[in-house]
Amino acid sequence: MQISPPIIVLIAILFVLLFVSIVIVKEATAVIIERLGKYKRVANAGLTLIIPFIDRKAAKMNLRVQQLDVTVETKTLDNVFVNLQVSVQYQIDSKKIKESYYSLDHPKNQIASYVFDDVRAEVPKLELDDVFAKKDDIARAVKKNISDAMAEYGYGIIKTLITDIDPNAKVKEAMNHINAAKRDREAAIEEGEAEKIKIIKEAEAQAESKRLSGEGIAQQRIEIVRGFKESVDDFKKSLDTVTHEEIMQFVLMTQYFDTIKDIGANSKNSSILMPHSPGAMKDFQEQIITGTFIGNSLNDTEKENKNKK
Repeated sequence: MQISPPIIVLIAILFVLLFVSIVIVKEATAVIIERLGKYKRVANAGLTLIIPFIDRKAAKMNLRVQQLDVTVETKTLDNVFVNLQVSVQYQIDSKKIKESYYSLDHPKNQIASYVFDDVRAEVPKLELDDVFAKKDDIARAVKKNISDAMAEYGYGIIKTLITDIDPNAKVKEAMNHINAAKRDREAAIEEGEAEKIKIIKEAEAQAESKRLSGEGIAQQRIEIVRGFKESVDDFKKSLDTVTHEEIMQFVLMTQYFDTIKDIGANSKNSSILMPHSPGAMKDFQEQIITGTFIGNSLNDTEKENKNKK
């Protein structure tokens, strides 16, 4: 059966009308439908039909979370110019799709304007160091102000982030010098404390060494005196004819030769010149005894003067 050309044309027109009347909307997307230039409805994800040449797709709205990056130049409280990179994450409210499309002409530009205004209102209250330390507080303040302003237009502000703080190059260099100087000062303090502890420990070690050495010498002298005493007692027991002067000479000679021996054994001494004569021991004894008598006499005189007073 042969189909006439008019029928073929009619069928083609019907297919075209059917094709243009079908609208497929993707997930996380909404399409605004207008009829004769007037808002009709919102088509959500899936298949929807429109009347060809009467209805039209006015706009396709993205319902995903979107991000707008804004660079703001402003001045801090201490008169430092700084560039802040602000990232605003926003999303169209699915219940206010109509308002989001018909209320704002360029929504991104208007959000950026709010960011400029809020950042330039918050940052001048802070010094540069506080801008770095309190960037989260600035971001929260900006988010609150933008959220309040954009909510009525169907835009929800999810989060506001300050991703970069960039002062002037000279200011950054000065800050680096300050931080380097601070670290050098802290390092010097730590090194000084370490040196101080080292000196104290060395002094304590020397003091302890001298104390122990003094105790050793004192103990040595006690033992020497005890040995002398025992030697004198032995002499007196074995030789009744030996006098005290002879015993003293013998003890002094023994000590004299021990001293010479110790001096010669010291490796640090290269050469020593000293007078030596065994016969001089008697003179050495007499000098010691004379000095002892004079000392005792002075002590007795001093005691008598105190008693008179």
